[in-house]
Amino acid sequence: MSWYVLLVLGVAAERVVELVVARRNTARTLARAGVEHGRGHYPVMVALHTALLVCCLLEPVLADRPFLPALAWPMLSLVLLSQALRWWCVGTLGPYWNTRVIVVPGARPIGTGPYRFLRHPNYVAVAVEVAALPLVHCAWLSAVVFGAANAALLTVRLRCENAALAGAVPA
Repeated sequence: MSWYVLLVLGVAAERVVELVVARRNTARTLARAGVEHGRGHYPVMVALHTALLVCCLLEPVLADRPFLPALAWPMLSLVLLSQALRWWCVGTLGPYWNTRVIVVPGARPIGTGPYRFLRHPNYVAVAVEVAALPLVHCAWLSAVVFGAANAALLTVRLRCENAALAGAVPA
């Protein structure tokens, strides 16, 4: 269990790094006349991701979940792949990557890196991580509950982001 705690704490530390990068990019993007969209759902997203990490630590202990190597190792692989995809997205978007929806008017969407293959690869990474991280230690209830909550949140987020991007692209 101790290595699983370290894994979850590592993901939490990665989230802090994301927030530092996002804060820097927010300042840069707003300085370029960027417009933020969807402020209302942002606190819900932060709460959801924070609660996921807490439940990943609590459920295996409180529900006495076993460690099943046949499930854990594939799920750990998915967690690591989702991290790699996320940071590929961050690197590809550079100063435009953010945890918020901020669009510079007239900017065109990025079509390189993972964005050549998917419109929203970062959300694929998030969805995979939300499902896989709890399952590394059989926290199936957390995987189901947070997977469903994340799907609902992503529905709102994608509508918001797609509308913001459509408005930013010159006709």
